[in-house]
Amino acid sequence: MIGKNVVPDLESGKGAKMLYPSMQENPELRWSFIRKIYSILTFQLFFTAIVASVVVFVKPISQFLTTTTLGFALYIVVLIFPFLVLCPLYIYRDRHPVNYFLLIIFTLAISLTVGLVCAFTQWKAILEAVILTAVVVVSLTLYTFWAVRRGTDFNFLGPFLFSALIILIVFGLIQIFFPLGKLSQMIYGGLGAIIFSAYIIYDTNKLINKYSYDEYIWAAVSLYLDVINLFLSLLTLFRASK
Repeated sequence: MIGKNVVPDLESGKGAKMLYPSMQENPELRWSFIRKIYSILTFQLFFTAIVASVVVFVKPISQFLTTTTLGFALYIVVLIFPFLVLCPLYIYRDRHPVNYFLLIIFTLAISLTVGLVCAFTQWKAILEAVILTAVVVVSLTLYTFWAVRRGTDFNFLGPFLFSALIILIVFGLIQIFFPLGKLSQMIYGGLGAIIFSAYIIYDTNKLINKYSYDEYIWAAVSLYLDVINLFLSLLTLFRASK
């Protein structure tokens, strides 16, 4: 449980900066929670980078998954599997150590998907997407902490972002069955980048003042998905522009 190792005099909230106005909880406990989330997120992103690099540089893996019948079947499973794991991960998000086990499986599944996408993309587009993703994530995270500390609450974005996400999903399905060309892909990538940038602000806001201390797994998963989807959206945009 977060806060077990906190020294006693911190119960008054001294020694830790307030995260938002009229903060009632102990700031040190919330800061400990935030550090734990970003530690998990760092592990997920580092793990994804390693797995994706293996898929990209070990060519037989991507060739097997896309040129053979068995490989293509496994490819479909890899694409669907993260959605299957997401449900039990949400249900058992508070139950240790099952939540960590499901988190690793979920991260592995997403990492394989990212690797397969990158395997058929020029390295320049990948590098551009990685750099821009890092800049956007760091910038929006710092901005959100700054804005929330001054009293801004971004929870109002929830309904709008959900609606925008539904539109993006339908747009993506249309692209699959009725390809509309590179211009349409660029529009899709641009819209996705905007939507998931806003999701980073929204989920960071929840991390600061909404999530309970036991929801560390789901908070990390939410931010992880925001970062990965932002990267994939930018990758789609850059790939279509080449």
